[in-house]
Amino acid sequence: MAYELPTSRRRQVGNPALKSIASVGECMIELSAGDSGWRLGYAGDTFNTLWVLRALMPQGAATDFVSAFGTDPFSAGQIAFMADNGIGISHSPRLEAWHPGLYAITLDGAERSFTYWRSEAAARRLADDPAALEKSLASRQLVYFSGITLAILDDAARETLLRALAVARGQGALVAFDPNFRPRLWADKARAQAAIGAALAHVDIALPTFPDEQALYGDGSPEETARRLSDAGIGEVVVKNGSQAALVKAAGRSVEVPAVTLADPLDTTGAGDSFNGSYLAARLLGIEPVAAAGRAHRVAAATVGVYGALAPAPLLREAFASAA
Repeated sequence: MAYELPTSRRRQVGNPALKSIASVGECMIELSAGDSGWRLGYAGDTFNTLWVLRALMPQGAATDFVSAFGTDPFSAGQIAFMADNGIGISHSPRLEAWHPGLYAITLDGAERSFTYWRSEAAARRLADDPAALEKSLASRQLVYFSGITLAILDDAARETLLRALAVARGQGALVAFDPNFRPRLWADKARAQAAIGAALAHVDIALPTFPDEQALYGDGSPEETARRLSDAGIGEVVVKNGSQAALVKAAGRSVEVPAVTLADPLDTTGAGDSFNGSYLAARLLGIEPVAAAGRAHRVAAATVGVYGALAPAPLLREAFASAA
């Protein structure tokens, strides 16, 4: 049984005439450890996902990272890096006295831990200009955001973002969301649950990770996570679970899609984001949810074979095509 999106957004899937994607959130300066020492890059969960979407969508697709940026050299470097890789910033504001957040990745084998410096990150001000934000999300095929996007905003800014999402969705945009619960970004679980719960009312596709949902809601299984989100009115849910199978719930049925593992992973940073980006690319290209999850597993496996969050575009395209 094929899954069909709500009528107002069904035209967005598999329609080559519609090629406009926005991802909302924070892009940070990334310091990652490699064989030759520390390397500087740019990353952040919603940016990592957009990176994969940019690699896998047709070249003519408009891909914009919607955030806020400083006027310092590091912000200029971010924007130039995005432009060099086919990613715009739409109407994102440029703000004096603000600058990018910074994080460093340290590795223990392939597993990673993070140290953050982000209290004055410009991205926290991404909803300060409601008109600019709404304009950035207008006439999109897909809008993507995450629980981290919500977590870096104050209450008023979250409300502004949700209003802009509602407007974009009313114009026909497909809205996708990864709850991506990070305890250190929230005052307590109750606030995280309230903010994420409010966001779910604007979501068509949910892409949670089971350990995150277990930590936040006490879910006992991926099936419980999928059922809870379906009961919240979300028609398409994909529950990621690390190296275990992903659970796809759509059109009233649930299917487990086995993961693809790499024998010698180098760095698991960004694997879930790569899954999200490739899954959404597949859906926009008209591939059904179960097959889309299979492609996403292959792309995620390719990502853990390189250092840092952003795998080279040719590698992403090769992994995506190999699952066809």
